[in-house]
Amino acid sequence: MATPLAATALTACGGSSGPGQAAEGEASIWFLTGEPKEAIRNLSVENFNESSETGQLAPVAYQNDAYKTKIRTSIGAGQAPTLIFSWGGGSVRDWAQAGQIEDLTSWIEENPDVRTRLFDAAWNPGIVDGAIYAVPHETVQPVFLYYNQRLFDQVGAQPPQTWEDLLALVPVFNEAGIAPISLAGQSRWTTMMWLEFLVLRIAGQDAYQAINDSAPNAWSDPAVLQALTAAQDLVRAGGFVEGYNSIVADQNADQALLYTDRAAMLLQGSWCFGSIKADGGDFVSGGNLGYQSFPVVTGGAGDPTSTVGNPAQYYSISANATDEQKEIARDYLANGVLTEEIAEAFINEGGEVPILKGVEDQLAAAEDGEFLSFVYDTAVNASFFGMSWDQALSPTAAQELLTNIEQLFGNPNGFTPEQFADAMNAATAQ
Repeated sequence: MATPLAATALTACGGSSGPGQAAEGEASIWFLTGEPKEAIRNLSVENFNESSETGQLAPVAYQNDAYKTKIRTSIGAGQAPTLIFSWGGGSVRDWAQAGQIEDLTSWIEENPDVRTRLFDAAWNPGIVDGAIYAVPHETVQPVFLYYNQRLFDQVGAQPPQTWEDLLALVPVFNEAGIAPISLAGQSRWTTMMWLEFLVLRIAGQDAYQAINDSAPNAWSDPAVLQALTAAQDLVRAGGFVEGYNSIVADQNADQALLYTDRAAMLLQGSWCFGSIKADGGDFVSGGNLGYQSFPVVTGGAGDPTSTVGNPAQYYSISANATDEQKEIARDYLANGVLTEEIAEAFINEGGEVPILKGVEDQLAAAEDGEFLSFVYDTAVNASFFGMSWDQALSPTAAQELLTNIEQLFGNPNGFTPEQFADAMNAATAQ
């Protein structure tokens, strides 16, 4: 993980005892930077603070990679914020088993509207041994392939429908002086998405889930090894932009390569649409941004409708918070985190699909309705929605995963798929 950066204090109420810590009458909440979602998160907190009778929220925002390190060390030191932002999965499981976050099951049962208004599938990554430890919020975020239609027109090519199509495009774009694929490799989780899709397309959902479940020797499945080999084939073919290992996703540099016509394709999440639209000038409005599901792999076991990504984002409540802070946090989860106004902001300003039931008509009627409906359809029609490995695995195993992915892609002629599999089997067995 990246070295923690200094936190950027946002609209926190006065009197906090230190960065990220709440004062009397406050509950602290940490979340991620990056527009337009950061502004929407701030608006949610501001609206809550204006109407709350339980107390105030004190927000602090961190960049993505820095947050993942900061939250792990803070929870371990007993200095977690009241409301802990996560993507569910392995982190929530570890925190729950260590007694570091609250069991919210009985509270949800007493407040059923909190659950019934949200996508049913969004709850699973927050459940540990049948108990709810994290409440989903915000948006559903499948990953798919963005492409620059302007560059495809320039070289006279069509977007890839198969993995073989994609490999065939690599020399076409390279010969035209265009990077085939943008990748923020320094962030590593961006590279992981390529591997996730290749495993899902080649080995299928059972093999993917076995990895998520840390099943013994899951990485040694022959079809998984085939997927690892396919990833290295793409690296050796020159598929990624030169110097990709020095590009960081937190600054959206990988997105910029796409809309400035320096790269033809980008595998990223639906969360990128809003920033591409905001930062790319007339790139989106001019009809230059294309998007599609990840290509199929001929002969692969995976269902082409399956996808990967984030079923939602999640908030847990720190077990170390005071009773007053826990009350404020529960009030926010029930009445502030995803109101109708905030859902509309995610749709109309963020270009994302909130995890509220019954929003199909709102999505279709929005300015970016075609894209939003595509995201919605991708999520609800997926035969399997694979949770991101770095969230599903334990934090320790996830760190090892990112380290080995860096080796697999960065040293394709010296670090074999078998070495990768051995290292990951050992990491997940601990």
